[in-house]
Amino acid sequence: MNNLLRLLGRRLLALPVMVIGVTLLVFFIMSLSPIDPAYTALGEFATPEALEAFRVKHGYNDPFFVQYLNYIANMVQGDLGIYGVGESNRVTDMVLDALPVTLSLTFFGLIIAVVVAFPMGVFAAIYRDRWPDQLIRVLSVISIGTPSFWLASLLVLAFNGSSIPVSGLLPALSDDFAGWFMRMLLPAISLSIPVIGQMTRVVRTSMVEELDRDYVRTALGAGIPRAIVIGRNVLRNALITPVTVLGLRVGYLMGGAVVIEIIFAIQGMGKVLILGIQNNWVNLVQGGALVVAIAFIIVNIIVDMLYLLINPRIRSV
Repeated sequence: MNNLLRLLGRRLLALPVMVIGVTLLVFFIMSLSPIDPAYTALGEFATPEALEAFRVKHGYNDPFFVQYLNYIANMVQGDLGIYGVGESNRVTDMVLDALPVTLSLTFFGLIIAVVVAFPMGVFAAIYRDRWPDQLIRVLSVISIGTPSFWLASLLVLAFNGSSIPVSGLLPALSDDFAGWFMRMLLPAISLSIPVIGQMTRVVRTSMVEELDRDYVRTALGAGIPRAIVIGRNVLRNALITPVTVLGLRVGYLMGGAVVIEIIFAIQGMGKVLILGIQNNWVNLVQGGALVVAIAFIIVNIIVDMLYLLINPRIRSV
């Protein structure tokens, strides 16, 4: 238990370091933009004096590291700046509205991938080199080679006008779960298909390696039923590698969710980023990119914790 707490402490101590690295990278890249935030905020009819006053007020004339430290100080207080014309449009407000949508789509796609891929991988390993295994291999290759955005476009065309909505407002999850589920179903399927193929192959490989170990042959030779050996021992040990890979796939799902949201007209982080790019709102793009990156870091730390809980051998390191 002490080892587990020590490892947890290491992950938590690494969190602010990773967040600072991500914020510095994003802030540096966005600082290279030739777009003048003052001109974007005040409009094309603003006087030179008004533009200069805006730059002084918001610190755009300060050195890079002074701007960065001010941005970090404001971010810690929940202020990611403003966007658009005027100072009432806060980036934080728009991001807080959009982020739950992206996260819900990401985890919906993740749930679909896990529910489909894990049984398929286990089934393929149990029937190794027989026709069920061969069929699942073919389906996995097709799944891996299917781009999410391409599949999403096909689903929009195929289900347009059907009982499954492909556009329109997304109902609140707490108010209308059925409506939310139907609206998110096709985007989540589009997002999960490539991950299903990848995870199926990982689960199958991990299961095959575990089934070939000596303790499995010893247990079967002792007369323990195969189903009990697989259910009690093999599955638990074989889950270690897939859980690790699944953590890496969360980043892919979050990035893919941003694209899928645009295709299905869902008001998530994809809409925020596109809106910022189309209107040259640097603060909105910067805030959206930072929030997505930080959310990805936090999710991966959570997955690391799950990995430690599943694999007792790591706790003794």
